[in-house]
Amino acid sequence: RMEGQASYTLPTGTEYRGALRDGMFEGEGELRFPGGGVYRAVWHRGVPVQGKYTFADGLEYEDKKWHYCDGYDRRFYTEICSGLKPAGISQLTNLDPPRKIPKGCYDCGDGFYNPETRVIVDYKLRFLRNADDEEHEWIIRTCRKAWDETIEHKPKP
Repeated sequence: RMEGQASYTLPTGTEYRGALRDGMFEGEGELRFPGGGVYRAVWHRGVPVQGKYTFADGLEYEDKKWHYCDGYDRRFYTEICSGLKPAGISQLTNLDPPRKIPKGCYDCGDGFYNPETRVIVDYKLRFLRNADDEEHEWIIRTCRKAWDETIEHKPKP
């Protein structure tokens, strides 16, 4: 079994960097996710006993007293760091400008979803998975969709 300091890439593309003992995560180590997030933790027999998750944009998740995007403060993390846009200019996602969604598709958080084919691809358009009925319904109900029509600003004559 694997022992010592290591770098191991899982089939999902997530990479573990840290100590291994008897084939399990042990001691200090981190999981680096394909989307850029990092989970740094102290592990015991493959189970994290203490850790912290940092999103790709630098936002650190706090297990207790998590106030990010709650009912009182709905700002995105980039708005907290850089300030709000002027009145009338809405920020639709944490990314500014937001990703351009392919026509007829939805942005489901880890990629784009095409409801006709029921296929989810990552942001580089590589296959991720097929959506089951439950995920399909959630995406249609919840996620941001590409515009079906082009809307142009027409100045007043």
